[in-house]
Amino acid sequence: MQPHLIFRVHSDFRLGLCHVSRALATASIWKTMGGIATIAISGDRRAKLIAAGKDPFSESLLTCSAIYLGESINEPLPDHLKSEDTVALLDLRDATQDQVKALRPLKVAIMEDDGDAHECADLLFQPYLEGIRWNNSPGRNKKGDKPRPHEEQRNGCRVLKGSAYIVLSALTPQLQTLRKQIQPLSAKKLLVTFGGTDGADLAPRAFDVIKKINEKNGWNGHCTLLAPGGLDVADTPGISVLPAIHNLTLRLPDFDAIWCACGITQAECLYLGIPVAAWSQNDRQNRIIADIALEGACINMGFGPEADLAIVQEALANWLGPLGQESRQEQSINGMTLVDGSGASRVAQELWDLAKR
Repeated sequence: MQPHLIFRVHSDFRLGLCHVSRALATASIWKTMGGIATIAISGDRRAKLIAAGKDPFSESLLTCSAIYLGESINEPLPDHLKSEDTVALLDLRDATQDQVKALRPLKVAIMEDDGDAHECADLLFQPYLEGIRWNNSPGRNKKGDKPRPHEEQRNGCRVLKGSAYIVLSALTPQLQTLRKQIQPLSAKKLLVTFGGTDGADLAPRAFDVIKKINEKNGWNGHCTLLAPGGLDVADTPGISVLPAIHNLTLRLPDFDAIWCACGITQAECLYLGIPVAAWSQNDRQNRIIADIALEGACINMGFGPEADLAIVQEALANWLGPLGQESRQEQSINGMTLVDGSGASRVAQELWDLAKR
């Protein structure tokens, strides 16, 4: 019997579509392995469109089946999907034990958990929340065992940690890197985006920063700023404000640098070698971005909603100009080392093993 993988995801103003992108990337690999994939989604109107079979990133048809569960993030999975050889991947950012229990008797894996939900699950992927750099080589402990540093057992749950399990969108590995690792003296084309919802409303704050950089710091590049909710500002030289960019992943290599939040777009830029300045939208993102910055793979611009814009302006202007060339070059190399583009394959293989166990 073909193993069946169910992606339990949700889409709303708070969560956006990163979880859907991960599901589609993993589903594609799962199908090549010979399995069946279903996206079980709850949420707003975008969730309904996905359930109708429309890919939200390319507007083409989905390559796997999808069902709409309802508006609530706690909507149950239909009983007819709970069968043998079925495993569920719960990707909701803040999963709860009740949500895990509602998926039983299926085998359940969770993508990211900084609470106690995984204590009720079988498998947990922690690409960010417990550190992103983990060695693959075992280290000998006092009893002579050689555990894998990025893996541990917590009660009945197997935990896999580190950037090896960062899942990129399905399009990213096809791009490879279209850039040179040697960065230009100044970044001429900057993309600013804080996700498909920008729930923290960072776009207007970023606009003010870029405008002042152009006026006071003499940056002569061009900024494309994505404001999903719109931005009531006058036309400003050097800044283009758009609600979105169609097929954004495919357009990322067109830019010299990106200013973004923590999410799948940031991971894609790291993989492609595009230097990243990151603004966190919440405490969880703040911790993740700090870890990535410690690895030299991005510049940490702090907590976006409360950041001192004068300090951000100075830091970003230096980073975009000749003084930031060396930093951008190092971040490009370190980012590609950190994210190798094979995370979806590793996740799919671990889920396959779980389904067959």
